[in-house]
Amino acid sequence: MTTLSLTQMQAISERHPDVFAGSWRKTLTGWAVGLGLVAYLAFAWWFFAVGAVLAGGNWGIAGTYLADWVSYEVRPQIDFKDDRLDISYPRFSAYRADRHPQWLKFEPPSATASAASANKASASRVTVEIDGSDRIEVTPTGVVVTNGGETLDIAIVPAKSITVAGELPTWATQKKPGEKITVDFGFAGSAQIDADDVNVRHRFFGWENFFFDGHSPYWGKSTGEILALVFSGERIDPKMSNAALAWDNIVNNSEWQHGDVWIKMLQTIVMAFVGTLFASLLAFPLAFLAARNITQNRLVNQVAKRFFDFLRSVDMLIWALFFTRAFGPGPIAGISAIFFTDTGTFGKLYSEALENIDDKQREGMRSVGASPVSVQRYGVVPQVLPVLISQSLYFWESNTRSATIIGAVGAGGIGLKLWEAMRTNSDWENVAYMVLLILVVVFIFDNISTTLRQRLIGNKASH
Repeated sequence: MTTLSLTQMQAISERHPDVFAGSWRKTLTGWAVGLGLVAYLAFAWWFFAVGAVLAGGNWGIAGTYLADWVSYEVRPQIDFKDDRLDISYPRFSAYRADRHPQWLKFEPPSATASAASANKASASRVTVEIDGSDRIEVTPTGVVVTNGGETLDIAIVPAKSITVAGELPTWATQKKPGEKITVDFGFAGSAQIDADDVNVRHRFFGWENFFFDGHSPYWGKSTGEILALVFSGERIDPKMSNAALAWDNIVNNSEWQHGDVWIKMLQTIVMAFVGTLFASLLAFPLAFLAARNITQNRLVNQVAKRFFDFLRSVDMLIWALFFTRAFGPGPIAGISAIFFTDTGTFGKLYSEALENIDDKQREGMRSVGASPVSVQRYGVVPQVLPVLISQSLYFWESNTRSATIIGAVGAGGIGLKLWEAMRTNSDWENVAYMVLLILVVVFIFDNISTTLRQRLIGNKASH
């Protein structure tokens, strides 16, 4: 292999200046583009204050939300009274005064203690077992928390004061002396302790009561027990079979609301299909007016194209807000938003497809004396129809996702249900359930759309 010296390279560049000048220009252009991109990214970082946003982000809350997607919490509340403790649960909890989780143990109050209300259980001592040796022991005068081998002793004067014996361990926080104390057990949960009550949030992996809620006769039973009741047990409800009762309990589960979620998902699918279908039907004839080789009238072409530009220049979300105000919340607003946006998009795509057809087929139809309508029907439509249907199928699959977004602003479908669950800030497992359902539906329709488009394009190629 011969190696050229610097003198030889300079001599070659002098003999062929155009070749080397061009390569230098390309090199300089590449560097200029690279530096411009770096400068743009630096400007965007500064303009959008990305560094400040990342530094000020509450990543702890983000981790908690992520954990909530795959877990659930049981939240007993223990109220301090002068001579007893009252145990209660949130309104829609599966637990109540006569039903408690196995990890919550309590001793009955003394005979002289005052009675609690009907929806609460009374106790003289409550022990909440968290994980292994970690636990919370509550009495009317104090709380003892054991976590990771360390113990925190808290003295309580009901409704008056809360006092810590010694220093707080690293897993406990208190903003000011006398205020509530938050105890962190990691993924297993947390507890807030103040002079009025102890709020426990015990976390478990999985989705609680996914099939049967606490009001169902099947709640708390094993799979074998449920199957035995469904297929061979005596009727629980005289009005229906045990299988029908089980299905009714699943559909009308008050915590997961399967029936309502499925109906909303069906609404989303119908919104996407009907909106896309109507847009295709309207855009198809209007595209002939916008195509310059079909309609030889510049004014008509421009009016049709500007009409399409207007419809697609307004985002689908804006149309959804407009129609929600016009028709009220519901799927009609969503269908209208998809219809308006896709009419503009389809009109542009269809007209461009028409302008790129092969005119030989039209000329052949004219040569045999065919009418103008027949020329379009047999000389134009067969060329573009597979492409137009393929584009419509793609947008139908895409609109299944878009219908979820516009549903969040009141345009019906599962998007509104998803937004309602997110607003509570406590039902993130329900959010995860609906997101997974949306992913499954989009995956199915994506495969259906892809298969149909491949067959259409394949048939067109074979012909």
